[in-house]
Amino acid sequence: MSQFTSGLTGQMSKVVKTSDLASAFGNPGADVLSSMTLMTLLEQSCLAAIGERLEQGQMTVGARMEMDHLAPTPPGFKVTAVAELSEVKGPKLVFTVSAHDGVDQVARAVHVRYVVERERFFKGVEQKSEQGSQS
Repeated sequence: MSQFTSGLTGQMSKVVKTSDLASAFGNPGADVLSSMTLMTLLEQSCLAAIGERLEQGQMTVGARMEMDHLAPTPPGFKVTAVAELSEVKGPKLVFTVSAHDGVDQVARAVHVRYVVERERFFKGVEQKSEQGSQS
């Protein structure tokens, strides 16, 4: 895991569309950026921080997200999430993430990801799928 060091950063941005609103996810009248969409953007910024450093056959999986959604963001605003790799403990990667919409800080979060072997991970998924189909 020596390819990962504290201080790596990644950034992702998106313009809030109608399909990103809380109202599109079953919260009538809440025409602001949904927490689900915001969380996805935060996760994408973490992936951007490490994507180029993964070795052949490796991938990361999300394990935990602790997010404070601090302010509403209306449609048309551009939200930018910035992630910093703050801790590396073996395969465990801990990110500190924030997001801003040009007016307010809209989120702060801690996101934990693990580096795993792609083939082993999907073999486990396949085995689980076979067990589930027998139920």
